[in-house]
Amino acid sequence: MIRFENVSVVYEGAGAPVLRGVDLTVPEGELVLLAGPSGVGKSTLLNAVCGLVPHFTGGTLRGRVTVDGRDTRTHRPRELADVVGTVGQDPSAHFVTDTVEDELAYGMESLGIEPQVMRRRVEETLDLLGLAELRDRPIATLSGGQRQRVAIGSVLTPHPRVLVLDEPTSALDPAAAEEVLAVLQRLVHDLGTTVLMAEHRLERVVQYADRVALLPAPGAPVVLGPPAEVMAHSPVFPPVVGLARLAGWEPVPLTVRDARRRAAPLRERLADSPVPVPVPFSAPVAAQGSGGGVPARGPLARLLRRNPASVPDAAPLLTVERLAVRRGRVEALRKVDLRVAPGETVALMGRNGAGKSTLLGALVGMVEPAGGTVRVHGLEPHRTAPKELIRHAGLVPQEPRDLLCSDTVAAECRAADADAGAAPGSCRELVSALLPDVADATHPRDLSEGQRLALALAVVLTARPPLLLLDEPTRGLDYAAKARLAGVLRGLAAEGHGIVLATHDVELAAELAHRVVILADGEVVADGPTADVVVSSPSFAPQVAKVLAPRPWLTVAQVEAAL
Repeated sequence: MIRFENVSVVYEGAGAPVLRGVDLTVPEGELVLLAGPSGVGKSTLLNAVCGLVPHFTGGTLRGRVTVDGRDTRTHRPRELADVVGTVGQDPSAHFVTDTVEDELAYGMESLGIEPQVMRRRVEETLDLLGLAELRDRPIATLSGGQRQRVAIGSVLTPHPRVLVLDEPTSALDPAAAEEVLAVLQRLVHDLGTTVLMAEHRLERVVQYADRVALLPAPGAPVVLGPPAEVMAHSPVFPPVVGLARLAGWEPVPLTVRDARRRAAPLRERLADSPVPVPVPFSAPVAAQGSGGGVPARGPLARLLRRNPASVPDAAPLLTVERLAVRRGRVEALRKVDLRVAPGETVALMGRNGAGKSTLLGALVGMVEPAGGTVRVHGLEPHRTAPKELIRHAGLVPQEPRDLLCSDTVAAECRAADADAGAAPGSCRELVSALLPDVADATHPRDLSEGQRLALALAVVLTARPPLLLLDEPTRGLDYAAKARLAGVLRGLAAEGHGIVLATHDVELAAELAHRVVILADGEVVADGPTADVVVSSPSFAPQVAKVLAPRPWLTVAQVEAAL
């Protein structure tokens, strides 16, 4: 169904091809997972299937890509639309209508499908993806995860024979991700749909794949094989595979169920080992020495020590009491209470549409409370001038590009220095610490998702806000980039910053959070130490916790240290 024959792609001005000599065949009715670190060309390979490479993105494609016998060199994307459905990393870029139901119908209208058939398929897709309650909602009012489901639904309704999906679960809560993946598996098994999917959160998807196509490095040949065989040697792998490598299990398990069946000896080895409990950093590292946790190290830590956040040791950075927020007739938040202390990292979790992003917006004054109070360093955010507020609280939004409005990295840094009243070059120093290889003249849109996140984080940190808020910070990040981000945030907490993460990434929460707060329908339904909240949860427990339950081990690193 999909065939690559000695395909190479090089972009203008690039020193080397993004893809080189790719040979790959995906037969009809197979789900193939495309894996690999960031920047190895996964999105380029996917875009070559639907004809966006080279017809839209530019560059030079050598070799041959065929889809259902159609050569993408001679067939433009619109001539492949009846065969290939594509969802990219940014679902919002796909939308052309205003409401959910209209968006689901638009692709079929473009292909001239009969109205009665369109109506039936829209209803089927609304039910399949749990969108029925959102059918009349304006897309602009949806959460990030809800938009992602709508984008996936919009390519399912025309019934394409091939689906190309780039990070399809990145904005979905764990339960919604399982629903979407179950739908894809049903399409593959029952209708013979061919699915080629790239995803960084391998713990969610690898068990659904018939085969894994691994791009280990830029320009390297594709490694294609059964998931267990490829994961055994892959540079990117989910926590359950990391645990298997640590314990010496062969072949490596891909599911929690298979790992639990082999984990009894490992649980016995760990029986007498204490499980480390993360403790918030109660004061900056310079004052507390090495006794309060892992100190911040490296260039970023030195920059922050030079200009530390102004954080009183005892007073909470954030106090929220009985907060209520309304959006039209919808009560988005109800009676929310939350406190964040200096040095504490709190993970906000919950299903899509639970109110996480709304809560973060209220903390920086973007949303006015309908009731209750919000205090950030004693200030009411919605009544505080933005130039004053950014010195106390900074938000890295779900889409970092929303924060970036200049044509170059250097211009972004100059604007950040001016907005924060910081010395010229302050933001650039932070960018150099986080992104050492990015040139001043680089346009932010040419950065990878992880690089854009790092640039947005540097822009926010220029004002040295004691309270740092991040909305879905691991979207589009591979495991290595996520580890770097975790190191940066751990260092910031060690310097006394309070951190609030809204995330669906249970592995990140397990790695970083001192506390987890779970929201449901705008209300706090759980608030406590990470292990207490997530270990017993089928939705929010990390893989290691599920494998080694009932003891509250959360990460592979904890297990490795104990052994």
